Amino acid sequence: MPDERMPPGWPIVARKEFTDHLYSGRFVALLAVLSLAGAGAVFAASTGIRSVAPQTVGIPALFLRLFTVSADPVPFALVVFIAFLGPLLGIMFGFDAISGERNQRTLARLVAQPIHRDDVINGKFVGGLGIVTVVFVALTLFVAGIGIFRLGVVPTPAELARLSVWVLAAIVYVGFWLALAMLFSVVVRRSSTSALIGVSIWLGLALFGNLAARLVARLLAPSGPGAALAEARLETLLARISPMTLFSEASSALLDPTVRTTGVVTLAQLDRAIISNLSLVQSLAVVWPQVVTLVAYTVICFGLAYWAFMRQEVRA
Repeated sequence: MPDERMPPGWPIVARKEFTDHLYSGRFVALLAVLSLAGAGAVFAASTGIRSVAPQTVGIPALFLRLFTVSADPVPFALVVFIAFLGPLLGIMFGFDAISGERNQRTLARLVAQPIHRDDVINGKFVGGLGIVTVVFVALTLFVAGIGIFRLGVVPTPAELARLSVWVLAAIVYVGFWLALAMLFSVVVRRSSTSALIGVSIWLGLALFGNLAARLVARLLAPSGPGAALAEARLETLLARISPMTLFSEASSALLDPTVRTTGVVTLAQLDRAIISNLSLVQSLAVVWPQVVTLVAYTVICFGLAYWAFMRQEVRA
């Protein structure tokens, strides 16, 4: 007998969501902003590297320094721009995923189609994550092309591997903000309110996250011998609650093989360290907790959005 089971509906929803995002004005605007920021940062970094070209001979992962080095007139490296502007990408593609359908009165008709209800939210998340992947792959290729043209240096296979893993980490990072925005889109009725909450959390963490961690660490750190070291370690631990800090630490280790730790390093530890370059596997071992935490954040936010959507009443 032929299999009469209904095929999964989430690929259909994901395809429609991906197409809607691809031809939307927000996609063009965000891609233009990220491209301009990336091009400016890499152009400035490449200019700084070329100005000290004799000193750069033999430096490991020279091509990847385009992503981590800043130079005048752009005061920030590309990874800093991504850590700051990346959340906006996820928020803009997820803040009206469900609330937009509800405001347009199309949600009831959507769930009335011959697809399961969970296919709606699954497809919307996959579609949003797909467009985020397209943005980061296109941005990375664009920036790499500028770097090759400016420096005349072709990335090695090891550098390409590190860059690919970093792109995956960036997609997970923005995927967290996409899942968070979808959660607010489910629990909040108005799309404007959902966007405002997401942007407020983003700006709060970006502008005051490290300051709050420093103040709390200063209040909770013990007094006495070693108080400064204990305070610094507590501040680092509290700062890692923020996904921005986790992504920044992961980026520093993935794009720079000389980074051996992301925690607090004492002078004694620095003096005894053996100068060497880490392999990609060793760098992944250094930032494995940060990457796993980002994945866990994403799973938790999407799980909450899924649970809330499945329990909601959808009225025509």
